[in-house]
Amino acid sequence: MSFNLANLSFEERAQIEAEKARLFELWQNNLGKAKGEAARLIAEKPRRKGKWAEWVRAELDAMTPPEYASMVRSEVNKMMAAATAGR
Repeated sequence: MSFNLANLSFEERAQIEAEKARLFELWQNNLGKAKGEAARLIAEKPRRKGKWAEWVRAELDAMTPPEYASMVRSEVNKMMAAATAGR
């Protein structure tokens, strides 16, 4: 199986490019919101203690679309890594 886009038909390439454009627009329009949501989730950590990770997973599972939930998950991971590195 080749992953060279030149081997695909024009329609297949156009479909891939349209999906990339859709995801980029979603990212551009929602990055600030995703960062705010990640900060909200992290702010709950002291209150939720040992149940925090389970609660965050449930919150992320409830988010739509899945691409947005993935953005929030990524931001949570970045913020947690930064907090750990800062110790």
